[in-house]
Amino acid sequence: MDESLISNRPDNDVARLARAAGDALTDSMVERLSVTGANALEVVDRLNDDDTRDAILHIIDRLTELNRIGAVDTLFDTVVLLHAAKEASTDSIVERFFSFLEHMMNNIGHEDIATMVDNARLAMDDAAADASRAKPTGGLISTLSMLSKPETQRTLQFLLSFGSNLQHRVCEERRSG
Repeated sequence: MDESLISNRPDNDVARLARAAGDALTDSMVERLSVTGANALEVVDRLNDDDTRDAILHIIDRLTELNRIGAVDTLFDTVVLLHAAKEASTDSIVERFFSFLEHMMNNIGHEDIATMVDNARLAMDDAAADASRAKPTGGLISTLSMLSKPETQRTLQFLLSFGSNLQHRVCEERRSG
């Protein structure tokens, strides 16, 4: 038989490739390949468990859905934000947060505040009902007529006084804080 025909046969090339690969492998490479193969088989074996397989398939379905609606980046940005918040939280930050929370609860939890909030809610409900019953007249003359009523003037004075006092307290707070 012709020697050139034997050397060009595909099975001969595969045999030479296998021999070259065997010669190139070192003991550490064989060990790493064995460990990698064992780990891969362990993962495949765990996929035989019904609960694990269902969980993986559910995750894949949800990930596909997130990708379809464009929320994958949002999901990972949220994870990064939560991780950064966790890493940034120190004992003093947590202590200050709970101190602030306690301060707010003491102020908001006061009975006078609850009464004031309830009165404000009831007044808004009454005002909404009054406004829906009122027949709009429109025009500059009716606006001037409305401004001449004592209850309108008292309301405007109250709102102006409230705004002025609120601004004064905020300025004092900034100066003292």
